Amino acid sequence: MTTTAYERAAAPAPGSPGAAAPVIRVSGLRMAYGSVDVLHGIDLDIHRGEIFALLGPNGAGKTTTVEILEGFRQRSAGEVRVLGTDPARGDDAWRGRIGLVLQSWRDHRRWQVAELLTHFATYYPDPRDPAELLSVVGLTEQAGRRVDRLSGGQRRRLDVALALVGRPELLFLDEPTTGFDPEARRDFHALIARLARDEGVTILLTTHDLAEAERLADRIAMLVNGRIRACGTPAELARRAAARAEVRWTAPDGTARRERTADPSGLVWELHREANGPIADLEVRRPTLEDTYLHMVHRDDTAGDETGGAGEAK
Repeated sequence: MTTTAYERAAAPAPGSPGAAAPVIRVSGLRMAYGSVDVLHGIDLDIHRGEIFALLGPNGAGKTTTVEILEGFRQRSAGEVRVLGTDPARGDDAWRGRIGLVLQSWRDHRRWQVAELLTHFATYYPDPRDPAELLSVVGLTEQAGRRVDRLSGGQRRRLDVALALVGRPELLFLDEPTTGFDPEARRDFHALIARLARDEGVTILLTTHDLAEAERLADRIAMLVNGRIRACGTPAELARRAAARAEVRWTAPDGTARRERTADPSGLVWELHREANGPIADLEVRRPTLEDTYLHMVHRDDTAGDETGGAGEAK
């Protein structure tokens, strides 16, 4: 059975007394702006080589959480360690181990693309080859173009290249594929998976693209109203959705039928028994990550956390 990068990273190494320390460890994280509480005691462990997605609606606290982890914002309470360091005290050496893809940049507008990437590479002891990176993100033909002459999608690709040039141990991706065409998105997904699988890069992804999160992430946490409502693999979260599976088929009389059920296998077996043979046009649609997300976002907040806080996020 194939293991995920997270499972490989979290497992104790041979001869080791236990699993390696998490790359990101958050305990009781709280944030308030004046009298308004934004984060209500978040716990998270994210491990080496794991692709971890943080999902939630606008205003849920995703940006605040990530900015605290990146060292850009001071927290109100709680313990946070990123690469073994409190981000509030991170120095230049610590920042050099981290790559960032922010939602937008407005600097370096007059630089040429290849010139800017080559300049950034000089800040790192073992940078990636700038020409290779431009090829990876699909900007080879724009190498001599000024940054302020790039389209929005092309600028996004340059942001990704700048984040990767220093060979980061930890990569923060905030809506990384905004503006990507389908081919560029597919190539970028392959690159991210390869970084985690082959180089052990830990990746924290925030996105509104649920299909992207489901495709890339080893684990996903859903942040709603400043609390983690659920955390697990995409398959685990889908199974927790309140929605039932939908079974569709064509009855012997030719009419299209459908039924929602918590036991689709049992229903299919019963249909097969009744038909005494194959079932025409059989289709089973199980709950998806989107079903789970919508359930978590729209359910009554007063019902309380299903996770009992963020315990399942570890």
